[in-house]
Amino acid sequence: MVDLLADVVVSDESSSAIRIVKLVRSGAATTRPELGRLTGLGRSVVAQRVDRAIELGFLEELEGVSATAGRAPRRLRFRSERGLLVTCALGALHIHVGVASLDGDVLAHDHREWDITRGPELTLAAAFEMIAGLLEQVDDVPLWAIAVGVPGPVRFATGRPVSSPMMPGWNGYDIRGRFEERFDAPTWVDKDVNLLAVRERARERKPLDLIYCKIGTGLGAGLLSEGKVHRGAGGAAGDIGHVRVVDEDIPCRCGKTGCLEAVASGWAIVRDARRAVDDGAEGLLVDRLADGAELSPELVAIAADDGDALALSLMQRSARLVGGSIATLVNVFNPSVIVIGGVVAGAGQVFLAEVRRRVYELSLPVATQDLTIIRSADDPREPLRGGMELAREQLFGATFARWFLDGAPSVARCTASRIVEASEY
Repeated sequence: MVDLLADVVVSDESSSAIRIVKLVRSGAATTRPELGRLTGLGRSVVAQRVDRAIELGFLEELEGVSATAGRAPRRLRFRSERGLLVTCALGALHIHVGVASLDGDVLAHDHREWDITRGPELTLAAAFEMIAGLLEQVDDVPLWAIAVGVPGPVRFATGRPVSSPMMPGWNGYDIRGRFEERFDAPTWVDKDVNLLAVRERARERKPLDLIYCKIGTGLGAGLLSEGKVHRGAGGAAGDIGHVRVVDEDIPCRCGKTGCLEAVASGWAIVRDARRAVDDGAEGLLVDRLADGAELSPELVAIAADDGDALALSLMQRSARLVGGSIATLVNVFNPSVIVIGGVVAGAGQVFLAEVRRRVYELSLPVATQDLTIIRSADDPREPLRGGMELAREQLFGATFARWFLDGAPSVARCTASRIVEASEY
């Protein structure tokens, strides 16, 4: 640890140059005079640092245009076109991949239905094929970083899943190593809902105390504390899906009974809907099944939004249970924002309204007086954008000092600092 800590010490010259690149990249400063005001550095020092950043390829200087007499200060821009970022979002029943420039704008993306229980070898082979196809669509630009989201707990420092009931055969699998070996780019692996939480932080453009609750095939939460992801000692922070919420012996995929996921997740809703149909239920949902539609959480959510009685009852029960569990988190964590996402939450305002009612009913008033509860953006690219934000955070925050003087990141430089960064996030 001592050697690693010593290795991240940088000179004052590099430190100030790194800060200048960060200010330009964030848009906080675009001219040398602005950099001088924000950093407190003298004009000649700013000039030296800017010239160094330009030499390394991070910045570019553009001629200024003045609306009045005289020459306007030349503007600086971060060269976001120098590298590419890739996000691979693995879900229980799908794979989403996307490629972006260094500013996080998604340039191309792809989606494939996929059952993650097919195991890591087949799943990653499919993901690699999809990513390679996207990289062929963009110009010949080097890949700088990869972010991977998975539907279960992850030890962030190692990039390995930890005992996820949703991912049999994945426990301890070296996802990060496989990606780095295949694409020769530093890779970070995190729980999928953490990527969504990070995306919400980027949208708000400020530090947040936030809970992102995703109710899809499974169920989990991502936690932000003052803008930083709270992952817990073993990567299991926010795993509310396996909190016992009912006394009934309803089996869960984790091997226990009565878990929130066993009664309120997408797969639980589908199970209960199928039982109701088999018992003779009638209505719009049953009619759609008779017409050949496949029973899924999305179908139940759509039917609920259209007013089907069975679908509404299933959604409202799920929302009551989810809301009760979130209320406990509100009392303990005291967030300012709760975001409800996932296919189950797509049932219009029905699901959200019930969650809100339960949270305000069961939480302490002091914990809810400044609380906002909203639905997530209904955009399948949101996990991709969240992954881009995670990659940018790690590249230009946690590991930037290690590879700044190289002008581009490398697996060796970024990997060497992970023991240090794991203690910071």
